[in-house]
Amino acid sequence: MTPRQLFLTKGVGKHREKPVSFELALRDAGIAQCNLVKVTSILPPGCTIIPKEKGLEHLSPGEIVFCVMSENSTNEPRRLIAASIGVAVPKEKDRHGYLLEYQGSDQEVEDAGIYAESLAADMVATTYGNASWNEHEGRRDMIARTTNITQIATNEGSGLWTTVIAAAVFIPEGNP
Repeated sequence: MTPRQLFLTKGVGKHREKPVSFELALRDAGIAQCNLVKVTSILPPGCTIIPKEKGLEHLSPGEIVFCVMSENSTNEPRRLIAASIGVAVPKEKDRHGYLLEYQGSDQEVEDAGIYAESLAADMVATTYGNASWNEHEGRRDMIARTTNITQIATNEGSGLWTTVIAAAVFIPEGNP
């Protein structure tokens, strides 16, 4: 069972209870109706990224769906949190890429996203024999492209939990 498509999504939830804030973040991302199974960070060879709207059309309530998910929660007042998925696609289409989850705090969306992308690119570079991505800044001979999906939010306090998620959701096999 190797997925051929995935979509990227993100969400934020706020509630006085942590599990409810997580559920609200899943709802915001559009994936709360599925039974999500977290998997590790491999982007299968030839797996294409489709728009979220098209991906959601393939999901049914209660369906078991695999995803790479990053989540971060806080109840600390005024704390800025981030959840990001960095994507690195190798140039050679028969090779796998990486989906790297990252959680941070006190970072703006661009900084967290770029960091997640660089981690994913580093995984591709080191997997296929190159020095680490950071040792050769800008070296892209193995990488076709990178991207990310990142959600940030600041906890407003007042006894609330804030949860952010970012996810790469695989379209189940057999779904057109």
